[in-house]
Amino acid sequence: MRVIGLMSGTSHDAVDAAAADLTLQGDSLLLTPLGMVSDPYPAELRTALTAALPPAATTMKDVCLLDTRIGQAFAALAARADRELCDGRADLVASHGQTVYHWAEQGRVHGTLQIGSPAWIAEATGCPVVSDLRSRDVAAGGQGAPLVSIVDVMWLRGRPGRPAALNLGGIANLTVAAGTGDPVAFDTGPANALVDAAVHALTNGRLDYDQDGALAARGSVDADLLQRLLDEPYYAKPPPKTTGKELFHWPYLRAALAGRDRLPAEDVIATVTRLTARTVADAVRSAAASEVIASGGGTRNPTLMAMLRTALHDIPLRDSDDLGLPSAAKEAYAFAVLGFLTAHGLTGTVPACTGARRPSILGSITPGCRGLRLPEPAAIAPVCLRTVLV
Repeated sequence: MRVIGLMSGTSHDAVDAAAADLTLQGDSLLLTPLGMVSDPYPAELRTALTAALPPAATTMKDVCLLDTRIGQAFAALAARADRELCDGRADLVASHGQTVYHWAEQGRVHGTLQIGSPAWIAEATGCPVVSDLRSRDVAAGGQGAPLVSIVDVMWLRGRPGRPAALNLGGIANLTVAAGTGDPVAFDTGPANALVDAAVHALTNGRLDYDQDGALAARGSVDADLLQRLLDEPYYAKPPPKTTGKELFHWPYLRAALAGRDRLPAEDVIATVTRLTARTVADAVRSAAASEVIASGGGTRNPTLMAMLRTALHDIPLRDSDDLGLPSAAKEAYAFAVLGFLTAHGLTGTVPACTGARRPSILGSITPGCRGLRLPEPAAIAPVCLRTVLV
């Protein structure tokens, strides 16, 4: 089955599409990467989305407009991916959508909202679309995150020790495979969220992110600010746990800067970059991981990666490209896998990772204009994911 996975993360700067040929072979799922395409959100759409996100107030009109326009942006990229990567022969699209709110209170997730209407994707591609993938896990008592933990567990199976998959998006999440024991997965805290917020605010909107980590590289870490940020109670909570930009945003950082408002912008950015490295490394050690395989936008920040290597000390840090999945596309490929599992009637969660009462078949299916012809339910659920490079 040729599946297109669509993803826009908590940095909400672009939509990524990764296409894969997926085949069940016994208890293994074979993934042949077909490539990735990406388009930035139009500037006016990104501005409108940023203005509507917490802690800002918004209206139902704004939500409707964003749901439509994000759906159209996803649809345009899905059609392009089908044309350029699948020769117009895609069978299924799996769309993560754009997270706009993750309702977490008192250690529980009560709801989650990803927008980007799948009807536009189905209309543009003709393919059935699996969407709203997180809500089913939340309904089963789970955190709804990290949702790709099942993919990570299958992908890392067979590696020695306790390998960990790390995604550095707006929020950092970690999945630690545990051999014969239960895996563990959770959001460690901010990855790019506070760095991006600081860059945008302290450059008066001139820049949206720290390209190549250049600003952080010029700054010095402020020990007092770092300690204030490390005192955040979230870091001490036991997994499974999840967080988001509902907590880690510019007003949060501005409150921590009280009395330190004369700090140079580069020092603030260096400090929040160190915060990411420190909290990720602390989480890795707490989970007794033996190696870290990283992916996501944060891997393109050499200052962050250097700080993370230092913080990890003797724990090896590798790139997901080394294991056959391009770091920029890994999450999009992961959602292609989740869509494939849903289409085959297979569960897509690991309760030990999300905290759910039971594993769930994820998502809702929107038929395309080519009709809805799903495969027969799979007789055997895969336990291993193998990439096949051609």
